[in-house]
Amino acid sequence: MISTILTAALFMVVLGVLLAIILAFANKKLYVYEDPRIEEVDEMLPQAQCGACGVPGCRPFAEAVVSGTKNPSACTVNTPEGNAEIAAFIGVDMGKTEKVVARLACAGGTHVAYTRAKYKGLQSCQAAAAVSGGGKGCNWGCLGLADCADVCDFDAIYMDKHGLPIVVEDKCTACNDCIVVCPKDLFSLQPVSHKLFVACKSLEKGDKALEECEVACTGCEKCAVDAPKGLIEIKDNLAIIDFKKYDEILVDKTPIERCPTGAIVWIDSKLGTTRSSVGKAAKKTMRTESLPQI
Repeated sequence: MISTILTAALFMVVLGVLLAIILAFANKKLYVYEDPRIEEVDEMLPQAQCGACGVPGCRPFAEAVVSGTKNPSACTVNTPEGNAEIAAFIGVDMGKTEKVVARLACAGGTHVAYTRAKYKGLQSCQAAAAVSGGGKGCNWGCLGLADCADVCDFDAIYMDKHGLPIVVEDKCTACNDCIVVCPKDLFSLQPVSHKLFVACKSLEKGDKALEECEVACTGCEKCAVDAPKGLIEIKDNLAIIDFKKYDEILVDKTPIERCPTGAIVWIDSKLGTTRSSVGKAAKKTMRTESLPQI
């Protein structure tokens, strides 16, 4: 009995030593060196974990900065001073990254867009979209229930008096959350230098589009004719800007001037949004008809 116990104990000791040797060998062979600067750079970052820099979180971004595949300026949440500190610590140039912001492809607030039915369910755009599209006349329009504002961790979106999300560009970090949460796919990320923008996604044409929203794109083609060749095309009754060509040619406000509804706009970070004088003349009347409930 005693010999059996001793044999078992000896076996466990030998097994433990053998496993320790294997682990030590594996640790030596499989060891991956990690630059200690990564930890320090990570501590200098805002820990927003927003992904706006193009990588999933601050730790991977710190690794990319230390490896030289990302510039410190790619962190749009950090302050310029913070990014400069990281650049000085690593010993690299901070780099220049153009600010990218979220923009909404809809201007159809309650003052210019028809509502065909009152939605009385859970106050969420995603919930409303699942119930007959939410009750708005335009199938592509913003539902105005603030999912985008609620999901924004940087307070960069608020709802105006007409139920439209307003993006505060100075606070926007291009984190992508509003894009993911919007059931109508109305948000996109745009460099601030891309000032020409179509604030509509309706695929209805002409008077049919205007029946649902006074500021809808009607597919009239005037902006495409006035813009530099190839910059704008009309696809499925909607003006589409080719942003790949945007940086290659001189773009000004000309394409917005003859827009009959003001659907195509010029957005300036400092001066705000400019529409055509024709578009500004659209009637802006509240919809007061008696509506069914959904």
